[in-house]
Amino acid sequence: MKTIRYIGSLAFVLGLFVAVFIGIPWYVIVADDPVVPGWLRLAIFCLLGGIIVVLLTVALEQRGKKVPGEEPLQTEPDRAVLLLNSAVLPGREITKILGLVQGHTVFAIWLGKDLSAMVRLILGGELTEYTEMMGRARATATNRMIAQAAEMGADAIINIRYMTTSVVASAAELLAYGTAVKLSE
Repeated sequence: MKTIRYIGSLAFVLGLFVAVFIGIPWYVIVADDPVVPGWLRLAIFCLLGGIIVVLLTVALEQRGKKVPGEEPLQTEPDRAVLLLNSAVLPGREITKILGLVQGHTVFAIWLGKDLSAMVRLILGGELTEYTEMMGRARATATNRMIAQAAEMGADAIINIRYMTTSVVASAAELLAYGTAVKLSE
């Protein structure tokens, strides 16, 4: 189903760009001759057909999910740097504060996935396209923060926080930050 939706999204994007960036200038230049050429008709059919394909695949996908369930949480593999969102670590003492560490990224989704998300806004349900995007952004920002802490020789990062802002309609900035520390044995 994802492949069909991807093809529909691709047809929509290609049709949109051909119609807007080639069709409109062509019409302005050749306004005297009202005959619409085949390539412009094809672009318009791709544009409209792509929207219909995306709409149908999202609707069928949503229909198949009668009871939406939470996916099980994935456990993190053993890390060289311990991650905490508190300032206290039971059984261990902070021996040295190394300073602020951060990881930053800006992620966006392409227009085809944005179209799928817009259809979900109409039909309801989880906007999986944005959920996947934010998950990748969070992992990237966290890994960059961990790499910075590892360079400093940190044993742990405490008081980890995440901050996100919208950059443009389909893009989000994600910042992960915390305090790198050395721990007692």
